[in-house]
Amino acid sequence: MANIDLTRIRSNIQALEILHNLRTVNSKLATHQLRLGTGKRINSAGDDPAGLTIATKLHSRYRVLSALYDNVGQAKNLLAVAEGGLLNINDILVTMKEKIIMSASDSIGTEERQAITQQLIQLVAEINDIATQTEFNGVLLLNSATGLNFQTGPDSQTTWTTAIYTPASLGMVNLAALLPTDTIDSTNYTNYTTEIDAAMTAASNGLTELGSLVNRFTAKEDMISVAQINTEAAYSRIYNADMALEQLEATKYQILQQTSMMMLTQANMSAASILSLLGS
Repeated sequence: MANIDLTRIRSNIQALEILHNLRTVNSKLATHQLRLGTGKRINSAGDDPAGLTIATKLHSRYRVLSALYDNVGQAKNLLAVAEGGLLNINDILVTMKEKIIMSASDSIGTEERQAITQQLIQLVAEINDIATQTEFNGVLLLNSATGLNFQTGPDSQTTWTTAIYTPASLGMVNLAALLPTDTIDSTNYTNYTTEIDAAMTAASNGLTELGSLVNRFTAKEDMISVAQINTEAAYSRIYNADMALEQLEATKYQILQQTSMMMLTQANMSAASILSLLGS
């Protein structure tokens, strides 16, 4: 601080010192008021260059995690469509086996057995329809062997390969060849139940694979969600303003601003006191 000499009136050093302090106070007050207005601690690169760099990287990572979270959710939706179709196929296979066992009993006649055969023919056709029509965004899920890659990590993918569940691929040769006049009885029913059992095993294995993958994706969702929260918390601590602290600081500098203005006025008046020497 410069030495103050009130007898040298061409330079009011005291007032200049207070003016300098007032400018500093005004600058800091403006900074805290801006932070209160924007809610951000860093409003320009000059506020905290290193902090801005770190915060930018954290914000970028948060957005990547958000995209990954959406990817996992979409993958689960795709698997849910495949699971729904496969569950329907499995239910139909159970119904078919029930009808075949019913037809194998000699307690029913030829007409009843032919009625069951006609129902089985329609159920086989329905399995084929489900397999060929179950899709997600144009991708066949139950009628192709296609490897699908889901981007579930910044630098990693999860792969799932679709399978074919048409009657032919399930080995339902005899069932697919049924005619309305054919009958299933106690002498040939095992030809059909064997095919149904093999098809149910294939459907069950497919459901197990789908369920396991859905559980894996659910775990990934939880992990990504936790990472999002922590990343956002780290970003917020660096980039966003502590509103309570900023209000305290703004109040402090508002008081200092008022006192500096008052002292500046007094400093200007003190310099004029030297005039009393001239009057004597």
